[in-house]
Amino acid sequence: MNDRDAGLLAPDPDRSPGAAPEPLYVPPSPESEENIQHSLFGEILDWMLAPLLLLWPMSIAITYLVAKSIANGPFDHALEDRVTVLAQQVREESGRIVTQLPGSARDILRADDVDSVYYQVADANGQFVDGDRELPRPREDDADKDGAVHFRQAALHGNPLRVAYLYVNLDPLLPPAASPRKALVQVAETLDKRALLANEIIKGVILPQFIILPIILALVWFALSRGLSPLAELQERIRARSSDDLSPIDSRQVPEEISPLVGSLNDMLGRLAQTIDMQKRFIADAAHQMKTPLAGMRMQSELALRQVDPDEIHRSLEQLAKSSESATRLVNQLLALARAENQPHAGLAFEEIELGPLARATVQDWVQASFTHGIDLGFEEQDEKVSIAGHALMLRELLSNLIDNALRYTPHGGSVTVRVRRDGPHALLEVEDTGPGIAPSERAHVFERFYRILGSSATGSGLGLAIVRDIARLHGGDVRIEDAAQGGAVFTVSFP
Repeated sequence: MNDRDAGLLAPDPDRSPGAAPEPLYVPPSPESEENIQHSLFGEILDWMLAPLLLLWPMSIAITYLVAKSIANGPFDHALEDRVTVLAQQVREESGRIVTQLPGSARDILRADDVDSVYYQVADANGQFVDGDRELPRPREDDADKDGAVHFRQAALHGNPLRVAYLYVNLDPLLPPAASPRKALVQVAETLDKRALLANEIIKGVILPQFIILPIILALVWFALSRGLSPLAELQERIRARSSDDLSPIDSRQVPEEISPLVGSLNDMLGRLAQTIDMQKRFIADAAHQMKTPLAGMRMQSELALRQVDPDEIHRSLEQLAKSSESATRLVNQLLALARAENQPHAGLAFEEIELGPLARATVQDWVQASFTHGIDLGFEEQDEKVSIAGHALMLRELLSNLIDNALRYTPHGGSVTVRVRRDGPHALLEVEDTGPGIAPSERAHVFERFYRILGSSATGSGLGLAIVRDIARLHGGDVRIEDAAQGGAVFTVSFP
């Protein structure tokens, strides 16, 4: 041993080299929100029918206002003619305003089968001259005295009236606005005919809508059912598939709007198929690799049962113990690899970890093993703190596999050095050995599961470097292999 770190001479008695790491426990995350299933058909139907049903009463109200406006037009014109005719019968005689309206003309003026008609003639001072005395006068406004017919709303005995009025100029030599001699002429009628006409218009417009609206709802329902039928067909095609059919769905048989969804589903099926293939290969490889140590253990146990010489029995039991240790390590590495491959990044409880103390403690676990192999195991670190976000148990497993790999391939009397340092924005974990090194053509394959370099005499399962690669990827890092300065290889794990 060298004196690069005196603290390495105190191995942890609770940790044996090659032992399986403690099982990881990730507490289940509670549901952030309740998942409520919604119907796409119902959503579209709601967004289409809700505005329609909201706008329908507004349409009725607008139609009623338009109908009243339309009904006012012809009746106002008739009312204006009555005022004009009545105004032509107003004269001034001997300083008094009189109307030359015969009785028959009065009857014609008031003749109406539906509405009550009122008229009134008054002088400029508001003195009643002829007609209905109770008819209210308009408000005083010079703009109304321009000789034109004006309209206003009024009420008489609680009944609403439509009133047409004008100021008659009794001095033809002066303009209407400047003449002081005027007479007020008013003709008013109730609004029954207007209401009847407006109601007829409303009936003609609204009643057909009561027939058209159910037809519209039925057509919308039918259109949505036909429009969403490709989704139902896609659902039936997926349900008709066998449980092991992970082939892509033909996106040409679905509408353009669903193509992105089908594309994403095909991507997921591809990833799922790849994962299942990896699991099948893993199980097949694991079963194949377990046959050798199990067969050896069975053979050694049978041989020990047939022996009667205590020395031969002892040697058989020693071989049985070695086979058992090899099988145990293989099982532990298989479990570690399965955990690294199947642990999603989001499920890892990452925390800030100082690589220096973690690496120092891991190296101490392997001091006794380095004595057994006759290898100088050392540790070097920089003075500055090197921290990453990671999972402590998995990082210890990563470094343990690198150290184990280095000790297996380094000859007796060699050295293995573990370093922790910072390189710009990256934290580096290095394991350097003085072994035979790895040829550049083999470096891309040594991270494959169960891969062994031809001609190598070292024992191992071929899983250690695969575990290193997967754990590094889970932490957002990568692994590279380089030649060491004094021969051998340098494994560098780079973390962000």
